[in-house]
Amino acid sequence: MAYWIKINYDRSNYIIDLDRISAFAAAPHGKITFWLPNSVHQIIINQQSDPEGYQEVLDYVNQVSANSLSGAWIRLSYERNEYVIDLNRISSFSHSPSGKLTFWLPDSSIPIMINEQKDSDT
Repeated sequence: MAYWIKINYDRSNYIIDLDRISAFAAAPHGKITFWLPNSVHQIIINQQSDPEGYQEVLDYVNQVSANSLSGAWIRLSYERNEYVIDLNRISSFSHSPSGKLTFWLPDSSIPIMINEQKDSDT
């Protein structure tokens, strides 16, 4: 089932199905970033730029990360951001002999690199 919202970003209106988004990043100062499906175009919203759209995205992120039936959503802290990622949409991982695990966020070029010593729970 689609979860469509309308947001205003960069002087344009976007109509987005949030169910198609595979990763969200929340910065400490309240900024939420996500990447449009099938592109590397990112949308960055905050409370000041689009209060209604921001709240809709925030509510959606909290909903899917708390009780998603259709995905394997996880939360992890990485480089001062909190990421909410659907692991079902990750298509490749790299594991080095030193214990570093790397995967790339879908629809973006951002690698997430974690290791057992620093991020044992993740």
